[in-house]
Amino acid sequence: MSGTATTAANDLLIRQEIWEDQIKETLKDELVAMPFVDWIDFPDGETKTIPSVGDMLADDYTEDTDIQFRPMDTGEFQFSITEYKSAGTYVTKKKLQDSFYMERIKATFPQRQERAIMEQIEAKIWKDPEDVIGTSATETMTINGALHRFSAGLDDANDVIDLADFAYAKMALQKANVPLTNLIAIIPPEAEFKLATLSNLVTLDSNPSWSGIVETGLSTGTRWINRNVFGFSVYVSDRLPDSDSLAFVPNALPHRDGSTAGPNFNSVAGKPCLFFNSGGGIESPWIGAFRQMPELEMEYDMKRQTFYSATTARYGTKLYRPENMVIAHTRLVVS
Repeated sequence: MSGTATTAANDLLIRQEIWEDQIKETLKDELVAMPFVDWIDFPDGETKTIPSVGDMLADDYTEDTDIQFRPMDTGEFQFSITEYKSAGTYVTKKKLQDSFYMERIKATFPQRQERAIMEQIEAKIWKDPEDVIGTSATETMTINGALHRFSAGLDDANDVIDLADFAYAKMALQKANVPLTNLIAIIPPEAEFKLATLSNLVTLDSNPSWSGIVETGLSTGTRWINRNVFGFSVYVSDRLPDSDSLAFVPNALPHRDGSTAGPNFNSVAGKPCLFFNSGGGIESPWIGAFRQMPELEMEYDMKRQTFYSATTARYGTKLYRPENMVIAHTRLVVS
């Protein structure tokens, strides 16, 4: 009488490895920067100039004397198409024939390529404020006595964003005559963690309007749930630039009160937190234009027996209203 058992090292009746029909995809974050940009027409050329005019002044007047006439202050804002991005890949005809998965993967090329370019656009938008405001490592971009670029917090040991930074950012925007509507804050996940664990938030007796934080956290997806901080709707993004990646790394940047300088971000990890009025149209803090929206091209090369897929885009973005931007650089501390 014969029988079987699973003692054989290479039992040919047992599949040694089973492959699933499903393909594992990488998880994607939400991209939220595009709506905050005033996208304008830019039909040709590479640089567009937008003229600007200043305010008029009023003088005391005495009867039967000449009125004082003053020329208007004028200026200009220049904006360029600076970015030319591509995302491309290929697959050989033989690979398509031999691979069980390749036809399904090939069908995802267009959306994957567009996603790659949109991620680049998001990162560019978040970096624009520093490219304009950060003219030196210690530049505070002070407007009417209020700092628009500073090191977060007041604790020299941590230099982590706190609730007072939100209140200060609102005051700084107000002193720059920015309307206090549609206020937005963009912070990194580490900053959300620090705010979510502040004792005066999680202790419900001291701040009952924040009840439920321990159960639900501060955010769902990218945006905070049904709460804001001093008028700011808060979004969480992991695509903010690293402080040490900027042209003018904010070393020894003062705190919001102008006191002891903050940390050297060349040696400690940090990111900027952005505060602004999202406005809409001319009040938007950013301006942008597409010369070419993400455009897909696919072709088959008979000589190489290969399918090619590529997506390209040309665009530019820039901070349009520096007065409508407050930047607080925070250390990435999660202890």
